[in-house]
Amino acid sequence: MKYDVVVIGSGLGGLICARELARSGRSVALLERQHAPGGCLQSYRRGGMDFDTGLHYVGGLAPGESLHDAFGELGLLSLPWQRLDADGFDRVTIGHETFCLAQGYEHFVKTLAARFPEEREALRSYVKTLHDVAHSSGAEAMGYIAVNAYDYLNGLFRDPLLVNVVSSAAMRMELRRESLPLFTYAHGLDSYIESSWRLKGSGKLIVNSLVSDIQAAGGEIYCGMEVSQLKEQDGRIVAARCPNGKTFEGRLFISDVHPQLTFGWLKDSSRLKGMFRRRIAALENTFGLFTASLVLKPGALDYFNHNKYVFRKPNVWTIHENEEGVGGVLISARVPEDGSKHVRQLDLLTPMAWNLCKPWEATTVGRRGETYELQKERIADDCIRLAERVLPGLGNIVERRYTSTPLTWRDYTLTPCGSAFGVRKDCRQPLLTMLSPRTPLENLLLTGQSLALHGLEGVTKTAFNTLDIIKGMKI
Repeated sequence: MKYDVVVIGSGLGGLICARELARSGRSVALLERQHAPGGCLQSYRRGGMDFDTGLHYVGGLAPGESLHDAFGELGLLSLPWQRLDADGFDRVTIGHETFCLAQGYEHFVKTLAARFPEEREALRSYVKTLHDVAHSSGAEAMGYIAVNAYDYLNGLFRDPLLVNVVSSAAMRMELRRESLPLFTYAHGLDSYIESSWRLKGSGKLIVNSLVSDIQAAGGEIYCGMEVSQLKEQDGRIVAARCPNGKTFEGRLFISDVHPQLTFGWLKDSSRLKGMFRRRIAALENTFGLFTASLVLKPGALDYFNHNKYVFRKPNVWTIHENEEGVGGVLISARVPEDGSKHVRQLDLLTPMAWNLCKPWEATTVGRRGETYELQKERIADDCIRLAERVLPGLGNIVERRYTSTPLTWRDYTLTPCGSAFGVRKDCRQPLLTMLSPRTPLENLLLTGQSLALHGLEGVTKTAFNTLDIIKGMKI
């Protein structure tokens, strides 16, 4: 089978690339190792309910904002998006005090300045910097990549509590004091301040929309097709091979799979030099997430149209290092799809270090043993107890629960160490950790969250960056 373009991996980046190229008239094959497309946007079904894996909310969908035009081009604005509370799309509890993060730059400043009046001008400078960084490009963007986000915040704000409050989205990015670039930090926050939204439904609404468009344009999607080798000839990729004997030939190849795995498919490449291989192999990955998906008793909890972040202590930047149990949790409520005012599904997320998974790293889903299950139950109990600071009695209204760890993510998405946000970006080594879609092989391109940006916005922008490169190529 021969195609103009072979896309490997059907996460959001792969789906976007396949959709746009198929609609431009190219013959496209999209290969996915799992039984269904979607990557981190996949949902799973238990007890008649759909549960999300990676998608919980998104920013910047209103006209003139960060994602509006891209989602309009992709036909995704027509999905049932629900805008979160303007006065506090995120409500952050640190210790025993709760802070509201409001939508709109001025409203954001005004709301926090009511609690931190001496920081009003610093807050104005803060939101302007977020906007400027998130909308920068070229050399200007590279300058922000080399700035340490933690140092910037502590140089701007006098109150360390405010530093923790504005950095509270610790389940949307990995906060590392020594290395997080201001560029990554700003992109992880800016669009949500513009406007924040939830889907009335699961992430498969996005997947199904993109899949439908790909197929309508003549693109072919093959599930259960795990790539194990990229065949190279004269410095170009000529085919992707699967263990089941299937071979897909193409003129152009795009990988939405982690770079370390992608280049591992090229075992005897004449174009991948030793130094390049060592650089890719040495890349560190961000932490993974533990998720407890709860089904609540009918009528037991009113729906809340915002996200709740709860931290035991003002240590947002170090909760991934916490050795005293769960240090912080994100609480996300599913929009009631039946028009009810009550929540039936609630997700609790917290960072989980890979060292807690290592005893079972040689195992697969469903075959990890009783000790692993007991550890998951313990962490889920810790998450619920912490969430009870803002939802008293939560544990008493849980009907059933399902849990996942970085091991689950690794097994389903092949992301090393079950990383939630891909390759760790480092302001001290920006050129080594910010990857380009281009590779040493002229007809092999990359896309996905391990390149420059992660999250729904980041992967969307990265995919369009990959597509912009293709416009200048002859395929």
